Amino acid sequence: MKETNPGADPIGQNLIKLISNVCFSVFVFSVLIFTVIAITYQPPDPWLESAPALTKLFTQTENATFKIDDTVAKTGEDLQTEIARAVSPTADIKPITEEVIEKEEVEVSNMTLKSSGCEDLEVVNCSDPRVLITVEKFNLRLFKSIVFLDYQTPVNGSKQDECDVSWRFRNKKEKSWRKYRDFRRFKFAIGENCSYKIVHAGGWHSGINARRMRIRVNSTRSGGNNLRAAPLVRDDEINDTIPSLGSETNFRKGKYLYYSRGGDYCKGMNHYMWSFLCGLGEAMYLNRTFVMDLSVCLAGNYNPDGKDQEGKDFRFYFDFEHLKEEASIVEEGEFLRDWKKWDRSHKKKVPVKKVVTHKMTPMQLRKDKSTIIWRQFDGQEPENYWYRVCEGQAAKYIQRPWYALWKSKRLMNIVTDISGRMDWDFDAVHVIRGEKAQNKVLWPHLDADTSPDALVAKLQGMIQPWRNLYIATNEPFYNYFDKLRSHFKVHLLDDYKELWGNTSDWYNETMLLNSGRPVEFDGYMRVAVDTEVLYRGKTRVETFYNLTSDCKDGINTC
Repeated sequence: MKETNPGADPIGQNLIKLISNVCFSVFVFSVLIFTVIAITYQPPDPWLESAPALTKLFTQTENATFKIDDTVAKTGEDLQTEIARAVSPTADIKPITEEVIEKEEVEVSNMTLKSSGCEDLEVVNCSDPRVLITVEKFNLRLFKSIVFLDYQTPVNGSKQDECDVSWRFRNKKEKSWRKYRDFRRFKFAIGENCSYKIVHAGGWHSGINARRMRIRVNSTRSGGNNLRAAPLVRDDEINDTIPSLGSETNFRKGKYLYYSRGGDYCKGMNHYMWSFLCGLGEAMYLNRTFVMDLSVCLAGNYNPDGKDQEGKDFRFYFDFEHLKEEASIVEEGEFLRDWKKWDRSHKKKVPVKKVVTHKMTPMQLRKDKSTIIWRQFDGQEPENYWYRVCEGQAAKYIQRPWYALWKSKRLMNIVTDISGRMDWDFDAVHVIRGEKAQNKVLWPHLDADTSPDALVAKLQGMIQPWRNLYIATNEPFYNYFDKLRSHFKVHLLDDYKELWGNTSDWYNETMLLNSGRPVEFDGYMRVAVDTEVLYRGKTRVETFYNLTSDCKDGINTC
């Protein structure tokens, strides 16, 4: 019998124990890491992407200095999801569909007395429900990209066989739930089975008798040579008046977050929005009213002379009415007047907590009882940027409320007007030139690839002949695209100057916001409108994806 080694078993057992201990330690360590991740993980805002992803999107750089560009800043209606749209205030408004029209037809047929002939249709009766049903069917068949929300009763046109009809609608490509209005003139004839049929439909805003009356403001403007200009007109569907705090008691009961002006002033619009929404997000986190400065400084890169323009109104660019509905805000001037009034009339001053560094986090201020938390940004750039408040640990707690910030309804009315004049049936191309086309180091092929001849050659293979073609561009020379006119119905932003000229609704309404002084349709407004019309094209051609092999951000960045 072979003799066994008495030390073999302990060695094997020890080895097995060692392996077991190592495996168990790895298991425990893995569970510990998983637990830490589960506790510290903050899910992304359901409206948007994660905060770091958005930072990269809006800054295009990893440090605290924003890269200035002349693109249009994305706002809430560009970024919000189907979840956001599901809670829209118009969710209970049923759109006009084929099923809805069929029900209307049944109701009308039950109400209409049967007759042996078409005597009752010899003269078009615009208030006849059958007229409206005919228009609804016509529009639904013609405008596939439009959601029709409601109609007004048709009214008489300029002739006996004409009716003017007004309706409200929403474009399917716009993610906000805002409503727009169109009114058109229709010419009718008698069709089969004694029914109405449309023999001619007017274009955008042709049904002037169905246009809603605008509110005229009791003030007059006088121009040179004592000529009296048109009275100021206000769109009653836009309510961007400044809210009042009311009584002194209401002011004292409130809790406010006040940001003094920092280094963000006169920076690009992307930077402005990123910082503004940081402040608004902190106010929401602290359950406080945000004190808002409506004065905006437009950075020089949006202006032909390259100079910053102070004194612009927030409401020129953004939807103040929607912001008021989504967030608790007070205008800075109104707030400061009430604050001073209280301190003058009461021995006990308003409790104020002054915060002089962004390193004081929102979490540290959560339990502060002061009426006013006053953040002051007096340091050097970039330490005095508002958005620094939302960096670091604060990024886990502060969610920027993108859903609260939409583009100006007045600018979007211009977008809708341009699209409507093309009957929503157009293609679009984005032609970027300007400084990038001149910089042959970063964009060596861009200038040649966007030359008139190159555009003709490339677009003929992408766009059907004689389609409406809208060109969104920063090319300053209007006639640069003339060669395309031999192949397409070309439309440029400057073809629609009357929409912001001195007889336009936009001109009148922005004058009211600007104390009766005319407002310039500036470079940022042009980019915003141009971009939004581009988004509505049925076929969309982009410069850096379709027209040139150059990279959007320069050579070797694709």
